[in-house]
Formats: sequence, structure tokens, C-alpha cells
Amino acid sequence: MNEQDILSGVIATIKGIAPEVEEGELVADRALREQVDLDSMDWLNVIIGLHERFGVDIPESDYAKLTSLKTIVAYVGARAK
Repeated sequence: MNEQDILSGVIATIKGIAPEVEEGELVADRALREQVDLDSMDWLNVIIGLHERFGVDIPESDYAKLTSLKTIVAYVGARAK
């Protein structure tokens, strides 16, 4: 799985939680929760969605590392099966 495939999957997961998100408006290295109005429950659903889509276990201690599209793609890419 390449970086573009992961990015597309991450965006699809986010859009599944927040369908109003416009993919073209997302900035890869900007804090995602500043760009998309996600409350804590929405964010948890994104984490669960990433786990289900990519088969990546994301421990709660790593949630703070997942701040932007760029960091999420790198995290998933390093751990995807």
C-alpha cells in the first residue's frame, strides 16, 4: 500500500464521520482537528475507522501523535499489514 492509497483511505474514513469535509481544502501538515470540526467522539470514531480500514492497532497513548493528515499517513504506513 503506497502513501496515496493510505491518504485516500484516511480521507474516506474522515468523510465517513464528517461528510461535509472537502478533500481539496485539507492541508496535509496542518492540525486536522483545526480544519475539521470533530468533537472527541467523532475523533474516536475516526481512530476506530482507521483501525478497521487498515488493520492497524492504535493504542490510546498514540492518539496525540495523530495530529495531521501527514502524521496519520506516516503512522498508518509504518504499521499497516
